[in-house]
Amino acid sequence: MSNAFRELLRKIGSGVHTGENLTRSESAAATRMMLLGEATPAQIGAFMISHRIKRPTGEELAGMLDAYEELGPKLAYPNREKGFAVSSVAVFGVAYDGRSRTAPVSPVTALILATAGVPTVMHGGDIMPTKEGIPLIEIWRGLGVDWTKLTIEKVQQVFDDTGLGFVYIPKHFPQADSLVPYRREIGKRPPFSTMELMWCPCDGDVNVISGYVHPPTEGMFIKTFELRGINNYTTIKGLEGSCDLPRDRTAIIGIAKPDAEFERVLLNHGDYGFSNTNPAFESTSELLKQMQEVLQGKPSELMQSAIWNGGFYLWRCGICSDINSGFIKAEVLLTSGQVVQKLEEVSNFVNS
Repeated sequence: MSNAFRELLRKIGSGVHTGENLTRSESAAATRMMLLGEATPAQIGAFMISHRIKRPTGEELAGMLDAYEELGPKLAYPNREKGFAVSSVAVFGVAYDGRSRTAPVSPVTALILATAGVPTVMHGGDIMPTKEGIPLIEIWRGLGVDWTKLTIEKVQQVFDDTGLGFVYIPKHFPQADSLVPYRREIGKRPPFSTMELMWCPCDGDVNVISGYVHPPTEGMFIKTFELRGINNYTTIKGLEGSCDLPRDRTAIIGIAKPDAEFERVLLNHGDYGFSNTNPAFESTSELLKQMQEVLQGKPSELMQSAIWNGGFYLWRCGICSDINSGFIKAEVLLTSGQVVQKLEEVSNFVNS
């Protein structure tokens, strides 16, 4: 048992009247002790549920990210000789426990960005509690790209050559993966689930894209990014907390750029001629079939979601001067076969 960890646990687990928030350094220390197995299973479970009940602060989340940065993997900016169109890497923070109601489109978005010259990084693990929805890694595997077999050094090579990278937690950050079973045992998402949406396993100039469900979460994002000196990020009130923009309601987006005020962007599907349908997730096989049709340029509701998301992100990442131009470019990239060529390129590098 760790006596030092016990003291930190007592601070957050003492209830409404006597409990205290952790400082940033205390939060980093607690996270480090959990990742390294210095805290016992009883202590880790108690910490997670106590922290869930208390709710984390921006300072505590910043400390968690400090520990992840210290102990976790990092990709370097990809080979600049490849001539990427922008300097910032788009890093997608998507809920690790996946999607169960609406069809994910973010892998296609990542392919669109990489095709247009935007280096893009994703991260996540296998099927995970509490939602246990379809994880990104399973979609990529179904598209012929199996990131699970690559070392982090090999992922870096793929990233260098194609502009796409995926940090797979079970293989590339096993310390973090060791904490996953606690999510099932406590039956709730711990604050680590919020922190993961902001985690950036990539060095250099980045645009961290974080999805969320509840509006207070965005406030925690803003505070945490401020404490960590991150001034280029995007917040998305997305489908099931993902980075996928909804079409059945106004998309609520927050944009922070260096030397600029935080900007609120509201996108309504009807203003741009899109329907109000979010394609449903029916099964993994059906989703992969629909994605292959999108990559072949065939019209469908999922194609509309791919254009809706791809166009916005092409604008946000600096490829297009306005959102309408982004929608046009996204559609051209898909229907011309350029995106499926990028997928084949990534698949060949991963499988070689």
